[in-house]
Amino acid sequence: MSQCATEHETAKHNHSNTACLKQATKTTLLFILHQWLLIGIGVVCVLAYYFPNVAKHGGIIRSEYSILYGAMALIFLISGLSIPRQKLLLHFLNWRLHLLVQVISFLFIPAVVLAVVHAILAGDPHGHIDRAVLAGYILTACIPTTIASNVVMTRAAGGDDAAALVEVLIANFLGPFITAAWTVTLLPDTAEFEPWRDGGGDLSDMYRGVFKQLGLSVLLPLVVGQLVRWTWPDQTARVLQKYHIPKIGTVCLLLLVWSTFSSCFATGALQTLSAWSIVFVAGFNVALYVFLTVVCFYLCRPPDFLRSWRFAVMPIPPEETIAVCFCGPAKSTALGIPLLYAMWAPVDLYIKAKTSVPVLLYTTEQICIAHFFVHWFRRWCARVNEKGDLEGGEGGSGRDEITNDGMVESK
Repeated sequence: MSQCATEHETAKHNHSNTACLKQATKTTLLFILHQWLLIGIGVVCVLAYYFPNVAKHGGIIRSEYSILYGAMALIFLISGLSIPRQKLLLHFLNWRLHLLVQVISFLFIPAVVLAVVHAILAGDPHGHIDRAVLAGYILTACIPTTIASNVVMTRAAGGDDAAALVEVLIANFLGPFITAAWTVTLLPDTAEFEPWRDGGGDLSDMYRGVFKQLGLSVLLPLVVGQLVRWTWPDQTARVLQKYHIPKIGTVCLLLLVWSTFSSCFATGALQTLSAWSIVFVAGFNVALYVFLTVVCFYLCRPPDFLRSWRFAVMPIPPEETIAVCFCGPAKSTALGIPLLYAMWAPVDLYIKAKTSVPVLLYTTEQICIAHFFVHWFRRWCARVNEKGDLEGGEGGSGRDEITNDGMVESK
């Protein structure tokens, strides 16, 4: 009897251990699955380092066409299929949203970066931080918000991807006219920055290239998607939900990161920068993006003690707040790199390659950091909307509900 009891206890103990092992394995796999974007970024960075000629600009797969046109076109085709046209029209008339995002992108960020650059110039007279990196940061601050990742991240976080899409279109239409002159104006008036201040490049080809890309990879697929949704609304909704089509946009982001790093490694720019410069760029990118996201959040949702002020700005809906928080801090390589090489065409290629490092690394790191913000914003938005439902206020009836697949359903 005692032996049977012992065997029963042993079997029970083994079963318990097996159940714990299965649960731990399941938890680990789910964690890895949720972090697949970061893992994917790591994989494509390794591929870019060892095989830079595959996806570099002008490389084996001609990424300037296959990825910058193909992958981006797919992202905006999905957006066209997913977003109701009424929401697009509504946000085109949302002047408060336009003012908030564009002022942050073209005025506030350049002011912050320029202050940091002057502080470094004052505290680093021996030039430990490469001046090409500082010139690159001034350019980075002046370029418009990125085209693809804003829409994908806003949708993934449960935000208003129609608002993000409209701000992307406006910013990238204004960018070619603003960025070049604004960058040269903000460059410090010292001998160290003479090569960039007097670059003398011809921008006509850059303008043609940028607007061609904007038309073919953004506007055309968006219009096609809207036409398909308008013609077959129910069938389109079923296909998007059944096959999780919006998730393809995240895969396209990995292709963009792959192309970006391939071009960076192919030029040798990263390998030749000083350790001081690399550490500064990597750390400053993270600090800048987090700081700008926090600023955007509190501009959209002022603390309670500020809302009681007579001239306080009223908070905007949580879904639009998410869109601002992804659009405001982000910057675009799609305009930044062509503009850099067009503005400073006479400048030595090696110097241009080093100048491009802040643009390339900031736009890549912003995707990594935004991945973590996606989870926080999703939970925050759910809490705000739940509180609004209970109180019958903000987030209650009349709002738009974002499904798990990024589809928008009016309620």
